[in-house]
Amino acid sequence: MQCLFLGRPMPNPSNPRAARHRLRILAMPLLLVLVDCTPSPPPAASGDADGPRERHFTGTWSITGNRQTLKMGPDHRAEIFRLGGSLMLAGDSRPCLAFRSDIIGLRDNQSGMQARSVWTDERGDQVFSELRGGAGGPGQLIEGRFVGGTGRYAGVRGQYTFKWRTLVESEDGSVSGRVVDLEGWARIGAPADTPTSGQGATGERP
Repeated sequence: MQCLFLGRPMPNPSNPRAARHRLRILAMPLLLVLVDCTPSPPPAASGDADGPRERHFTGTWSITGNRQTLKMGPDHRAEIFRLGGSLMLAGDSRPCLAFRSDIIGLRDNQSGMQARSVWTDERGDQVFSELRGGAGGPGQLIEGRFVGGTGRYAGVRGQYTFKWRTLVESEDGSVSGRVVDLEGWARIGAPADTPTSGQGATGERP
C-alpha cells in the first residue's frame, strides 16, 4: 500500500535505503545545533607565559669623581670614593640604552673593595647594585649584583662584571677612568625575593 504526502508518494518504510536517507536528513539539524553550541577556546593570555627572560648586555662606562685616602702604615691604605658618569649598553636585549651612574664605596688594599651603585635612565627609573672587588689595583675583575630598582626595573635581578682602568689621577683626589670588558645579564620584572632570617636576596640564577 502506498501513501500520498503532499501529492507525492511517501517512501516505503520497509525500504532500507529510504530509511537511511531519512536518518541523514534528520541528523543534519542536530549536528548544526551541536556545532553552534560548542564553546570557543579561551583567548590566549597576553604576556610572556614563561615569565621574565634574561636580558644580556655589554657596554661602555666612563667615570669621574674623587677619593680620599687614609694611610694605615707603610703598606696599608684605605680610601673612600664617590664616582659618577655615563653608561651606554649594547646588545639586542639590553635593558635600556643609556644610564647615568653614581657609585660610592670603600677600598682597602688588603681586604678588597665594596661599593654601591645606582643607574638612572632617561625616565628617572633606577637600578640598584652591589659591587665587590679584590685587594688588587686597577685592571682587576669587579663583580656587580643587581638587588632591585624602581619603576620598570622593580624586582630586577642579575649580575655583571667589568674591569676598571684609571686614566687620570690627581694629588687632590680627583680621578677619572673608564670601564672595560663590561658584560652581564638582567632579569627584569622578576618578583623580589623575600629574605628569611639570616638570608639576603641574591642575583644568582635559580
